[in-house]
Amino acid sequence: MSKVTLGKTGITVDKNGFGALPIQRVTFDEAKKLLRKAYEGGITFFDTARSYTDSEEKIGYSLSDVRSHLYLASKTPAKNAEGFWKDLETGLKLMKTDYIDLYQFHNPDFCPKPGDGTGLYEAALEAKKQGKIRFIGITNHRLHVAKEAIISGLYDTLQFPFCYLATEKDLEIVNLCKEREIGFIAMKALSGGLITNARAAAAFLGQYDHVLPIWGVQRECELDEFLQFVKEPPVMDEEIAALIAKEKQELSGNFCRGCGYCLPCPAQIEIPMSARMSLLLRRMPSAPYLAEEWQAKMERIENCIHCNHCSDHCPYGLDTPALLRENLEDYRTFLK
Repeated sequence: MSKVTLGKTGITVDKNGFGALPIQRVTFDEAKKLLRKAYEGGITFFDTARSYTDSEEKIGYSLSDVRSHLYLASKTPAKNAEGFWKDLETGLKLMKTDYIDLYQFHNPDFCPKPGDGTGLYEAALEAKKQGKIRFIGITNHRLHVAKEAIISGLYDTLQFPFCYLATEKDLEIVNLCKEREIGFIAMKALSGGLITNARAAAAFLGQYDHVLPIWGVQRECELDEFLQFVKEPPVMDEEIAALIAKEKQELSGNFCRGCGYCLPCPAQIEIPMSARMSLLLRRMPSAPYLAEEWQAKMERIENCIHCNHCSDHCPYGLDTPALLRENLEDYRTFLK
């Protein structure tokens, strides 16, 4: 069993966290089965968000009786103090707890600070003073916001995308967190589903002793694999290193990570899936993506009005309309 401590917080958990976004898609009883099995298997860090519909409620339904034995992390997308308090009080009620261990600002397009006029950071400090939260964190997909948050010294943790497809700039963020003793939580460790070898993903992240990956779990078979990692942490060997090198060559560069910050699309294009369809067809069973339903969805790309909402909101700076067009042309070729 491998442990990780989140910076100066003292929160020490197994190096496998439970990402509770996907449990929105299952029933309360199915969610409880997954959450209890995770807890009983040694996972004690559970990450959710106010934006994840009923995820907080399912955590309260499933884990409230063992609350003192685990760590809860949640997030608020609030833009002002009023929204912050509303989200926090709702989360506390739904998760049936008096406090949240880690409360995070959810992917803001700026770094909340005291005196910035939003009242967000002041509200977090007051919530901490009242004992309703223990630590203050921030999640982000933007390099400049992440770096500003680290350097500010205001945050206990940063949650940021990190996987074996990471760029040198991503690695700078990871290493800076270690240098500043800020807890690093790795989201999208499977790059939104493009990485299909979870063992290789875990072995890569295992090289960073201060990084806590959170795995999005929806199915019991997925959870079983991650629980095996609790018992036997994967280690980097020649076989995994070769696989990662091959994957990086194939996937690195101009590809959609599926974060969804491009949405909503006025033309109703399902951008996160459509913009990486070429990769999905070659890395997953292709039949579901070639059905009439997906043919119709891909053809919506023709309806693009070039409003640039997607490219303006892409944290990776992609020319999303051009990427969608490339994927549509490849999709039509694939169909033939």
